[in-house]
Amino acid sequence: MNDQHRVVSSEGEELILVNVDDEEIDYRSKAVCHDGDGILHRAFSLFLFDDDGELLLQQRNAGKRLWPCFWSNSCCSHPRRGETLEIATQRRLSDELNIGASLEHVYHFCYQASFGEAGSENELCHVYLGRVDGDVRPNESEIESVRFVSREALDSELELKPQQFTPWFKQEWATLNKDYAEALARYAM
Repeated sequence: MNDQHRVVSSEGEELILVNVDDEEIDYRSKAVCHDGDGILHRAFSLFLFDDDGELLLQQRNAGKRLWPCFWSNSCCSHPRRGETLEIATQRRLSDELNIGASLEHVYHFCYQASFGEAGSENELCHVYLGRVDGDVRPNESEIESVRFVSREALDSELELKPQQFTPWFKQEWATLNKDYAEALARYAM
């Protein structure tokens, strides 16, 4: 199976449960972490920009349990039991986009969002900025589509069609623009 079709995640993989101080407290399967209102677990979101300062967006695969076919940030996932964020972010860049990237940790926050009866995200999410390093080759088992977008075009799209985007992405993008504009300016134009 080639890199564009390999299965890289499962509902059975063990995620890291944390408290609001990001201290590990236990482990549960991804499925259990996303059932009902969800259980607080560690996650990450990556915002990758090209040399022109445009943000790489991904459209989530239609087979995703939560927010299928919604547009979101470049890459987002969870470290697995025993993984550091540094290892998990690089693994996931390879798994989803077949690239690597140098990443800058910007902030972390907690959020909870429900997707009807399908389940919820309940995450302590670490947000990173970085540059695309190499040619993006999306893994079709994870991603429907990718595209690059300027800040202005994205802001306009978020205003006109917010329902097309994941809740964490909308919150993270607003926070980056409001509270971390200096860091964002190093990547986005």
